[in-house]
Amino acid sequence: MNLFYNFWYFQNGLPKSLCNEIIKFAKSKKAKTAVTGKYANKKLTKKEKLDLKKTRNSNVVWLNENWIYKEIAPFINTANYNAGWNFEHSLFEEAQFTIYNKNQHYDWHVDAEKVPWPQEKGYLHGKIRKLSCTVLLNDPSEYEGGEFEFDYRNLENKSSNTEIVKELDRQGSIVVFPSFVYHRVKPVTKGTRYSLVIWINGEPFR
Repeated sequence: MNLFYNFWYFQNGLPKSLCNEIIKFAKSKKAKTAVTGKYANKKLTKKEKLDLKKTRNSNVVWLNENWIYKEIAPFINTANYNAGWNFEHSLFEEAQFTIYNKNQHYDWHVDAEKVPWPQEKGYLHGKIRKLSCTVLLNDPSEYEGGEFEFDYRNLENKSSNTEIVKELDRQGSIVVFPSFVYHRVKPVTKGTRYSLVIWINGEPFR
């Protein structure tokens, strides 16, 4: 699938007051250690915990609040149209409030493969992730490092083509992208970075 735009951004997305409200609400709940699909829903051995931290090291709170979806949905729909993707979609997954403290990160990954397997359980049964959305919830002056980066890699010759998303540069800025694009959050070197991640699902591509 060839893309003219690999991502779409809104530098002035959510107002600061709403970002602070989401942070306060999420921090009132208990955070969990973030895992990847390989390690989900299982008790990890010491070795598995160490292996996981090499790939993903952060803490998350799951949010399923209509008032959050209501604020984010217009940006996702606008990006989907303006970027020319026009992916058909219908369902949001739980929003993920992510905490990156010093030395925490999330290495290169995709949220869904280009030819993804449909999800198997619950209300998302038969659906696939099509779009991913990241919102920077706190001001970049509160942390160092933690850059959000894409890699438009060529899997055939294993070449990489990386780009730091400089537009994700202020509290409330938003980036929307197809879920099969490789991306990462580089290690935070000082302070704490807060973000909100939402995945949008739909019927498999035809």
